[in-house]
Amino acid sequence: MIKKRIAILGSTGSIGTQALEVIAANPQTFSVEVLTAQNNADLLIEQAIKFLPKEVVIGNEALYDKVNSALSGFLIKVYSGDSALVSVVESDFIDTVLTAMVGYSGLLPTIHAIKSGKDIALANKETLVVAGELIMGLAKEYNVSIYPVDSEHSAIFQCLAGESENEIEKIILTASGGPFRGKNREFLTSVTKQQALKHPNWAMGAKITIDSATLMNKGLEVIEAKWLFDLTPKQIDVIVHPQSIVHSMVQFGDGSIKAQMGLPDMKLPIQYALHYPHRLKSDFPRLDFADFPSLTFEKPDLETFRNLAVAYRALEKGGNAACIVNAANEVAVDAFLQDKIRFLEISDIIIETVARINFVQNPTYFDYVQTNEAARRFASDMIQVKV
Repeated sequence: MIKKRIAILGSTGSIGTQALEVIAANPQTFSVEVLTAQNNADLLIEQAIKFLPKEVVIGNEALYDKVNSALSGFLIKVYSGDSALVSVVESDFIDTVLTAMVGYSGLLPTIHAIKSGKDIALANKETLVVAGELIMGLAKEYNVSIYPVDSEHSAIFQCLAGESENEIEKIILTASGGPFRGKNREFLTSVTKQQALKHPNWAMGAKITIDSATLMNKGLEVIEAKWLFDLTPKQIDVIVHPQSIVHSMVQFGDGSIKAQMGLPDMKLPIQYALHYPHRLKSDFPRLDFADFPSLTFEKPDLETFRNLAVAYRALEKGGNAACIVNAANEVAVDAFLQDKIRFLEISDIIIETVARINFVQNPTYFDYVQTNEAARRFASDMIQVKV
């Protein structure tokens, strides 16, 4: 068997570390060729020594000497900076690029990977949120496959296997509801960062966990789903499912619904994306329905958790609207994690930024870049006023 050669962008984050667990459990199937990280030099060094990739990139150039020195005794090339991150995905010894970086920073490397003919295992939802039309157009032009890693989109992808000739009536993305499900705005005025970071079911990075608490994560997934599966906003529903056993569903034209189910474990969708269309045997924990005698579903509270509604409006508006939402959200979440703003102010900043940044109906890549920069500046200025 020829091994599939993998590059992991963001190898020290939650998705990246779990992907390496999958690869370590299947050494006959995968090889690690490239690892990248932004700031976590210590873990990047540890991973490189274990997996011996051909190349590593540390995004923070100030940490280059540390990484290079630690790996000097190995046949590993060490690079640093954003330009290295973009060029490394073009290497001809890579088959699949797992984009596990957080936020807007994943966009340009993904574009270069696609143009170099690399299949994409997509864990960076912001890439499609910001520039979905551009990315999907490039994937078609360069005959590249994009395999979703998010548990919800992986679930939809799995439900659609063998259904290419059948009409999709709608998809149903499930949401856990986060740590504040059922709470009102009065309660949310005083919640702390520590409370918001306690997700009931999933172990994720800080930014995604806060997005889950505000329901922005589900809003971003709605936008991502539109591009991945070529849907209209009206074809994408969200339902709150606190147990996180049903990962998402597809309803077909005849009314039949298919669901993908399992215990909350990101390693399963990672593995599926990396080895599609084949399923690898695993020792992942199995779902026992006797442990979950009741699976419940409820509508999301769009008045209390406004970010989901904001994302739907951006999707319906099109153009660069979702890019504005994403940029403002990244800035606001970072400020909340630094205790500069309160939880409910995250939505305030996003809504005001969307209202003030120029709308572009048919954006180019450079329009996305300018939109992202302008939205970040505006949101940052708002935060400075609040501080």
